[in-house]
Amino acid sequence: MSAVDIEPVSADLIDALRATEYQRLDAQGHIYLDYTGAGLHAKSQVEEHLRLLNDEVLGNPHSASPCSAAATALVERARAAVLRYFNADDEYACIFTQNASGALHLLGESYPFAGGGRFLATFDNHNSVNGIRQFARAKGAQAVYIPLDTADLRVTDACLDLHLEFADPAAQNLFAFPAQSNFSGVRHPLTWIERAQQRGCDVLVDCAAFAPTSRLDLSSVKPDFVAISFYKMFGYPTGIGALIARREALARLERPWFSGGTVVMATVNGELVVPRSDHARFEDGTVDYLGISAVEIGLNHLERIGIDNISSRVQRLGAWLLEELQSLRHSDGSPATRIYGPQTWDDRGGTIAFNFLHPNGQPVDERYVDAVAARHRVSVRTGCFCNPGAGEIAFSLCPDRLARVGLGRNLTVDEYLRRVGMPTGGAVRASLGLASNGADIRGFMAFAARFRDLTSVPIDLPPRDAC
Repeated sequence: MSAVDIEPVSADLIDALRATEYQRLDAQGHIYLDYTGAGLHAKSQVEEHLRLLNDEVLGNPHSASPCSAAATALVERARAAVLRYFNADDEYACIFTQNASGALHLLGESYPFAGGGRFLATFDNHNSVNGIRQFARAKGAQAVYIPLDTADLRVTDACLDLHLEFADPAAQNLFAFPAQSNFSGVRHPLTWIERAQQRGCDVLVDCAAFAPTSRLDLSSVKPDFVAISFYKMFGYPTGIGALIARREALARLERPWFSGGTVVMATVNGELVVPRSDHARFEDGTVDYLGISAVEIGLNHLERIGIDNISSRVQRLGAWLLEELQSLRHSDGSPATRIYGPQTWDDRGGTIAFNFLHPNGQPVDERYVDAVAARHRVSVRTGCFCNPGAGEIAFSLCPDRLARVGLGRNLTVDEYLRRVGMPTGGAVRASLGLASNGADIRGFMAFAARFRDLTSVPIDLPPRDAC
């Protein structure tokens, strides 16, 4: 069954899916609020994929044998399903990667940065996007960051326009931003895409946090590059993502090496190489053809539920959770939480970053939150979520303060935080997804109430090993 043949379920039936497709959550007493970290797979996805694997004989696609041809057909069906799901026409190609980070690495190493060009990125970006600056600087291009407004962790239009004005339209410029922040849940405007392209920039949109609960329609917005991870969208399979790229932009990329599967032919005598074209030029070696065969199954699952139903559900539950967290108070009336980013649900996704507060206003150590959460089978994320820029703005860490501390190979995370003056190691992140329900919100707030009137935490918390 193709995605176009699937009728979305009624929004009223999503709760029934919790009792069938995701019954393990309630059977084991879990409150799962880490959908920005990873989506959860449905029971039927695994069952359908298992039937496929048990019924088919599949071999390495790099051959004309029957088993190889069958595997190739499944990979190409999945590729077509991805482009169809995002409403992408022949203008786009889908390159399978290990995950969104793999897609971003592939783009960074291949983008034709040069002197006079710019890698322009918002402060609010995952480290896998931030890492592209290393490729840009190595090729002589500038790496420039667009700051966030401290109040709601957004970029103002005036600030964006100012930075875009400095991009030389005759040079190679890449502008990168997340459609949805993995730190604060802020939705950055997709109208930026055309705005930046008109100023001579190629545009990369990181949709890893956006795509699981929102519609990305590539027939109405036209970024040059999109990075996604499928496990964040529907849980299974893990270890597969994609770089979705406009073919025109893809043709300008310059790979620094070649490998098996990416060339028509190569010689040792004479050292000649003829690269393959389109997506095949970028998929190194043998793709995970067994795992990729599960991608179409996952996309069909989302289509059956309806991404707009998921989006509405997350919006409704998220607004409720945000209001409940903001209302949590200590006995003396002081706030028991601090929310980072927007204080309302306007233009935000299902991710809320916050700290629990002691009555004196100091943040509760996130390691203690982790320990209490584990005892009550609550799954949230703590730390900086691999998004240092948004965290630095949220915690008011100015460049001079960070520069004075510096980074050393032997400097531990805890020592660094002490030198910077951070009272804790980051925030708590609660994020919602397609299997979230009202019981999760009520259960989480019962857990959150345990931090009311908390004046101290144990001193023997484990050391932090990373941010």
